[in-house]
Amino acid sequence: MESQEDEVHHISTSIIRPEPTITHSRIDLTTWDLRLLIPGYIQRGLLFTKPKSQDSETIISNLKTSLSQTLDHFFPLAGRLAIEKHDDDDGSTSVYINCNSTGAEFIHAVAQHITVADILEPIYVPSVVESSFFSLNGVMNYDGLVKPLLSVQVTELNDGIFVGCSVNHAVCDGTSFWHFMNSWSEISRSAVGGKSSIRTISRLPVLERCFLKDADRPIRLPFSIDDDCFRKRHVFNTIKSEYEVRFYYFRRETVEMLKAKANADFGPTNGCRISSLQALLGHLWVAVTRARRLDPNGETNYSVVVGNRTRLVPPLPKEYFGNSLQFCVATAKVGELLEKGHGWGALLLNRVIMSPDDAAIRRSWDSWVQKPVFPERSALFQGSTLLTGGSPRFDMYGNDFGWGKPMAVRSGIANKSDGKISVIPGLVQGSLCVEACLSPETLMAMENDTEFANTVSPANYL
Repeated sequence: MESQEDEVHHISTSIIRPEPTITHSRIDLTTWDLRLLIPGYIQRGLLFTKPKSQDSETIISNLKTSLSQTLDHFFPLAGRLAIEKHDDDDGSTSVYINCNSTGAEFIHAVAQHITVADILEPIYVPSVVESSFFSLNGVMNYDGLVKPLLSVQVTELNDGIFVGCSVNHAVCDGTSFWHFMNSWSEISRSAVGGKSSIRTISRLPVLERCFLKDADRPIRLPFSIDDDCFRKRHVFNTIKSEYEVRFYYFRRETVEMLKAKANADFGPTNGCRISSLQALLGHLWVAVTRARRLDPNGETNYSVVVGNRTRLVPPLPKEYFGNSLQFCVATAKVGELLEKGHGWGALLLNRVIMSPDDAAIRRSWDSWVQKPVFPERSALFQGSTLLTGGSPRFDMYGNDFGWGKPMAVRSGIANKSDGKISVIPGLVQGSLCVEACLSPETLMAMENDTEFANTVSPANYL
């Protein structure tokens, strides 16, 4: 019997470029960018119902044309990473984006026997989504020296369309990625129905990289990312670990209840205001820790990716295109976390999330310039660790390419392991959705955990 993965067939692969008049330029990478050279690409995709008013040829043609026009504004995504070797010292190197319009990749694929229901109805996300709906699986960000910085795969399903994007994380973060997607859908939507597409977008990206110290430009590394020793030392294991992917949906009323209880228990006495997201993550932290049956005397960590744009003085514009983020880590004793509950976990998360200010960000910058350090995958994903990226503030469901808004958001295999938690907005304002990558044993224990299960809503409540 043919597997779902075997049912995805590539029809064509194209190279999409911006207008040739786009100025050739060099964009030096900052410390925020360079730290992300070793993980895999950002892989996010949108699932749509197939429009009845447009045929396949029209849809693919419009997507290619609008992507080219979007790259006129986001032209770094059509370039490649490059290395400058400095001969005036001990052989240090710098990494930059060569905006040479080599081009982004566009793949047209077909999975005629896979339906929207096949993707949405199973309890666990089908493996075909990770393995066959995205390109550049197993590619590291440092491979952007030769690989496209952006690769799009549009897969036609029996009754739907899946638009999967793989973007080099050293080039941009989630904020910039969704800015790009919002702009692409804006241009595509304008051309539906035979109209001439707009060539301008409502929010232009700010492409000038932020260097907190001009003297640091370009930042020098005491090694080269094309060196075999560097790659062997920092390669992330691309073999899928033992995890399944499940989506949990939380109604607005549930999120508000978790937030109110967390603040009532720990907010006033600690002089802080716990947010909805922090309360939900605290709730997940407790549930996963309980399901993992960890040693009560041991420690558990929760790493959260936070943005720097609004924390700097002066702040970066929200349209800043690049990376501006860092990791914050909360640590708790397992027994204490389980005893005190989700409000305690939310408080610990609140403290580390609120701690990076302008001065702390600048100290971190200086420290990394002096001694570049890359995170090890083993340190990010341990049996007692959770890691959360993504944000409910990203406009994911506003990406209407001309066929209506997406039904769901899904992700590829890149950077996933047991303990990876991604947060996306719910379709209903105030609701939240969590993509949880956890071991089958942990997921089963959570399903049998009445306290947690009673807070989860069925996917179809939306």
